[in-house]
This record gives sequence, C-alpha cells and structure tokens, in this order.
Amino acid sequence: MISSEIEDFLLLNLRCVLSMGLTTAALAAQAANPPTFTKDVMPILQQQCQTCHRPGEAGPFSMLTYESTRPWAAAMKEAVETRKMPPWFADPRYGKFTNGSVLTDAQIKTISDWADAKAPKGDPNDMPPSVKWVEGWQIGTPDKIYQLPIAYDVPATGVIDYQHIIVPTGFTKDTWVQAAEVRPTDRAVVHHIIAFIREPKSNWFRGEPAGQFFIAPQVKAKEQPDTSALPSDFLVGYAPGQPAEILRPGQAKLIKAGSDIVFQVHYTPNGHATSDQTRLGIVFAKEPPRERVLTLSATNGTFLIPPGDPDYRVDSTFEVATQVSLSGLHPHMHGRGKDFLYRLVYPTGETQTILSVPHYNWHWQNWYTLQEAIVLPKGTKIECTAHFDNSPNNPDNADPKRAVPWGEQSWDEMMVGFFNLVFPADLPVERILPPKNTAAIASR
Repeated sequence: MISSEIEDFLLLNLRCVLSMGLTTAALAAQAANPPTFTKDVMPILQQQCQTCHRPGEAGPFSMLTYESTRPWAAAMKEAVETRKMPPWFADPRYGKFTNGSVLTDAQIKTISDWADAKAPKGDPNDMPPSVKWVEGWQIGTPDKIYQLPIAYDVPATGVIDYQHIIVPTGFTKDTWVQAAEVRPTDRAVVHHIIAFIREPKSNWFRGEPAGQFFIAPQVKAKEQPDTSALPSDFLVGYAPGQPAEILRPGQAKLIKAGSDIVFQVHYTPNGHATSDQTRLGIVFAKEPPRERVLTLSATNGTFLIPPGDPDYRVDSTFEVATQVSLSGLHPHMHGRGKDFLYRLVYPTGETQTILSVPHYNWHWQNWYTLQEAIVLPKGTKIECTAHFDNSPNNPDNADPKRAVPWGEQSWDEMMVGFFNLVFPADLPVERILPPKNTAAIASR
C-alpha cells in the first residue's frame, strides 16, 4: 500500500509531466503557426511605424509593403527588443501622452517571433486595408503651401550660420490654423527649421527684404537675453523626430492679417553639395476656434558648462500671468544634453513632475502631447531642469576640453523647454505673459 506522502509526491510529478507536455505542445503549435506579416505584423506597423517608415519620411526604409519590410526583419527584432524603436524617451512614471510610441510586450514578441520564423508573408487576404497616407505630408492635404521663393545652395563642407528668409502670407484677414507642417526638400542637410509668424506691427527683422536669405545678428552667451517668452509667434518647427503640429478640434493658432512667415533654417553640410527649398503646409480651421494655442518656452541662455563636467545642471522657469492650460512639451538641447525634466509649481507650493526624459537623445526631437491638458492657475511656474554631459565618455561630445556656452551651432549648447499653452481664443496674449516679457513681444 502506498503512503499518502508518496501518493502526493507521485501526483505532483504527474502534474508537472503533464504541464510540461502541454507547454511543449503549445510551443510546437506556435512554431508550426508563427505570426505572419499580413495578419499579425502589418497592423502593428500601421499603428506604430508607418508615420516615419514610408517614402519621403525620416525612416530609412519603407514599411508599407511586405517586400520593402522583409529584408529588415532581423534588424527590426533587435530594435524592438532593445526598445530603440519606436523612439520614445519619456519615463513612464510621469505623465500620459497621446503620441507615446511604445510597443507592448505582446507586440514585441509578435515581431520577434515573426523574424525568428524567417519572416513569413502569410495569406494576402489577411492584409488590413492600407492607411491612406498623403505623400509628402503628415497633416493630410494642405489648404495652403508656402515654399521658399529661392533654393539655398548647401556646400559640401563648411559651417553655415542660421539662414532666415521672409515670406509674406498674403492674408488680408485674420486666419486660424488647425494644422501646420514645415518640411525640407533635402532633409539630409537640415538640422532644424522654425517657421515664425511676424505680425504686421512687429519690428523684428524690419528692414530686411522679403524673399532673400540673410543672417541675423549673433548674440554672445553672456549677453543672451531672457527668451522665456520668445518666440511667442512660433508656428511650427522641423527636426528629426519632431511631428507636425496637429491641434485638437476647436483649437487653432492665429495668423493675423498682413503677417509674414519668417523661416529660420539651420543647414549642416554632409559632404555632398546640394540645395534645399523648404515648404510649409497649413490646414485652416473649419470654423472659429474656441481656444487659441501658443508655443512658448522656459529658456536659460546664460550658462557655461565647465570642461569635462559629466553632470552639469541648468534650470529655467516660466510663470503664467493668468489661468491657462498646458497641452504639450518639447525639450531641446544639443549633443551634450543628458536629461530633461519638467515640473509644475503651483501658487499653493505644491509641485508636480509632468515629464522626465532620463536619457535625452538629440538625434530624435520628440514632442510630448498630454492626453489631458493641465489647468495652470495664475502664478503657476513651469520649471525645467536639464543636465549636460561634457565628459570624454559622451560619444556626442564635440570637445570635452572646452567650456561650452549657449550657441546656435551644434558644438555649442541650448537649454529650451518648449510648451504649448491653451486659452480662450479672444484672450489677449499679453494677459498670459509675465510683465518682463510683454515689452519684448510688443517690439517684435
């Protein structure tokens, strides 16, 4: 007769054997029926990857078809398992964002298993309908397109100062813009572009002729002004990774009648002479908006990073002068940028971290669009803290032996915490800005 202890032991082992058999059977079934491109992989690519991985966009290859994607299967597996792709750098402990490009563990496993199975295509009938992308634009078909009136010839080598060119809008009445996108025609030689709105009464670059490139006066680091409220007329920017400005229904940016677009373009030669003739596309609001959106920044331009310092701290702040809402964030630094953090300090003294980027990557300039706009009572401060790595251990450091100031070129540094504020469409901008900044705005 078997003792109860032995019987329990045998039953336990039997369950283990059966469980192992079931697991082995499940693995065998999975190996016999691996994920396919048409049924399992393509839906992930449409949702997470095709915005960049299609002709004319930043991705190095297209993911619109099986034939264009299949050669990259092994590289895709490595990129998703190491979470290099999709590029997203926000610490998940802080903030929730609508554009967070983060694959789930199940999606990563699907792509990895598909690559391991030699990337099978699958049944063509399983392919989901194609996304109707508008070639050349993320905003869909623009209502109005502005192109630089002349091309800029970029030499093969050398250093090019920031180029500016003024393009009249031709608007005879105030115009509300629901979406905007600025795009180079040769992105390989463009570090960034900003399209500013210059209002009719602004003195900014007054006297410069329209339609011609010019260089703005340079500002020394120690003379760098407080730019925390400039540019108040920022329409949209371009940099690798920076998305188009697509606002929510009922929101828009304002271009006043008689305004000009001022393009600021930073060209970076790459060894091949070429030319660029950047374009700006805008989509008009279909009806008068309830809310206006304004892009501002908390900026510090007075720092000097010591040689070799691996963790140099720089802070900036912006205080709202009336109640508004905060809808999006965009940290900007150069190659020594190490991390960037946004916090709110309310008039009550309460603080709230709303974005932390612990590993800043200047090669991919993300915007972080909040799922829910945050109400900022009058007197709330948007505080930013950044750290810079000027040590020899930083592979993006141009010269660790150099003290680094604010500067336009990539071997210098910037510390800019851009953000979007939302407020009633009829509220004057001057009501939002701290008093020290209103005079600067009026002179623009």
